[in-house]
Parts: sequence; structure tokens; C-alpha cells
Amino acid sequence: MELVILPAVYLGLVIGLYEAILLHRDVSIPAHRFGHMIHALIFSVVAVFATMNVDFVFGSIPSLSNIMYIGNPLVFRILIGIIVMIKIHTISAVAPGMAGASIGLKEKWSHSFIIAGLIIATYYIWPYIEPVVGFLPGI
Repeated sequence: MELVILPAVYLGLVIGLYEAILLHRDVSIPAHRFGHMIHALIFSVVAVFATMNVDFVFGSIPSLSNIMYIGNPLVFRILIGIIVMIKIHTISAVAPGMAGASIGLKEKWSHSFIIAGLIIATYYIWPYIEPVVGFLPGI
């Protein structure tokens, strides 16, 4: 079980930046923009790390691999993607506006789906991306 750390961080940061750009258009308060960006970056890196290191996650939390269907790495990656989609849509829907009221941004489901798809696909597309980004430290 070899850990894929730096590629997961790099890809997670790229996907997190894409998510932050999508949310950036909808959030007009600078402090909220920064908070959403940090949240998107951290969550994307963690999600990509989990999808690229399923064996490590199953080894760290053995009960996950015993749950019917979730023990299948592809199903586990898809489950992470679904969680990401729900998280993106929920966080954008509860962005606070003036006087604490929600302004209900609700990121488009298509954007949430694209980001989730990218996170699920990182494990599968990494072998094709690796030769192109070989100049990055640790690769």
C-alpha cells in the first residue's frame, strides 16, 4: 500500500481553486470569499487524498471496507463524490448575507457535479497527468 501524498495535494489544490473560482463569482463579501476559498481548498485536498489512497483509508478505518458495497474502491470513490456534491451545494446555499440572513447562492448542480467528477477521476487520470507535471517537487 503506497501512499500518494503530493500528487493528491497538487490535484486537490487545483480542484479546490476551481471550486473557489466558481464560488467567488457568487460571494460578494471579501471575508466570505476568503473563508469559502480556504474551505474549498482543504476539503478538496482531503477528498482527493481519500480517493487516491483508498487502501490507506480502508486500512485506517477497517470497518469501512466491511460495509456492503462501500468496500469496493470504485463505490467508495463515488460515495466521496456524492458527499462532495452535497457539501458544495449546501455550503453555497447557506452563505450568510446582510444581518445574518442566508442569501441562498446555491451553486449550480452542474458545477457541483463537475467538481465531484474530477475528484472521483483523479485516481484514474493521474497516470496520464503524471508525465506532464513531472517537474513538480516530489513527483
